[in-house]
Amino acid sequence: MIHCDPAPMARLRQPLAETILPSAPSPVAIGITVFRPDAAQVAALSARVAAETRPTIVFDNGGLPASAAAQLSEHGARVLSAGDNIGIGGALDAIARAAMEAGAAQVLLLDQDAAFTPGQVSELEAALARLRSVSPPPAVVGPRPEAAPGRKAPSYPRRPDVPDGGSLVPVEFLATSGSLIDLAAYARIGPFRSDFFIDGVDLEWCFRAWNRGYGCWMETGTALPHRVGGGVIRSTWLGIEMPRQPLFRMGAYLRNSVYAWRLPHVPRRWKLRQAAYLPLQALLYWADSGCRPSVLAHLAGAVLDGLRGRLGRPKGLS
Repeated sequence: MIHCDPAPMARLRQPLAETILPSAPSPVAIGITVFRPDAAQVAALSARVAAETRPTIVFDNGGLPASAAAQLSEHGARVLSAGDNIGIGGALDAIARAAMEAGAAQVLLLDQDAAFTPGQVSELEAALARLRSVSPPPAVVGPRPEAAPGRKAPSYPRRPDVPDGGSLVPVEFLATSGSLIDLAAYARIGPFRSDFFIDGVDLEWCFRAWNRGYGCWMETGTALPHRVGGGVIRSTWLGIEMPRQPLFRMGAYLRNSVYAWRLPHVPRRWKLRQAAYLPLQALLYWADSGCRPSVLAHLAGAVLDGLRGRLGRPKGLS
């Protein structure tokens, strides 16, 4: 049973169809998005950039100190910013364009918390090379997700009717953090949805990739811990658990999920699953907030926005 807990809880965008890919690209660029990083995250990012031999692109979605940006540039990173938070979709598109300009054939996308070694990058690069002979051709390959301490790992549903390739498993979608994207495929699939802003960006793009004749794969031989949210909300009665997120992000998740029901490339099986699952998640989130009426009103408004197609910057994001 659920018990109410009284404790609370794109101006950079350009049409990619006109992008001309280099004739002899270098293998991999590293793209890292940052948003209000703390001192420890800035230090870890600086150390990573200093040790990285591959071209590195950092997109500041807000909160990166000017001194840190200057230090990253001194270490060889290209630091990008729109001067505002443009959302994860817009940031990833800016990184992809910069990677193409740098002559990369692929870009590895990471967030500021990702602990991913150069050796693991090489493993994904080799996995993508192994997939060149399969049909459909690969758009993206990513590591097996693991939960960081006190967090919930994302789950990647298996893609039906597509056989495994040894340690490589076809999946419906992957989280963008840890994903190695083939930039030639990206140019044909199209950019990430900047109007989704933060949640569901990876799901929609991967469903679109499958729909346009490309595959999304998980390399089970390497793993990446995920640190989504600030803990886990669980209900043994409902048999579900979910990340504990800020209210604006939970609202964006509901809004974008509901909006995605109108998209023809999102499979019907996923829409039916979400139609059953989203109300339970909303109920569990509301109970975790202490059953506050304001939280319920925000979630209901987010669902209404999704039905009406009102996307963009989520309400409540400061």
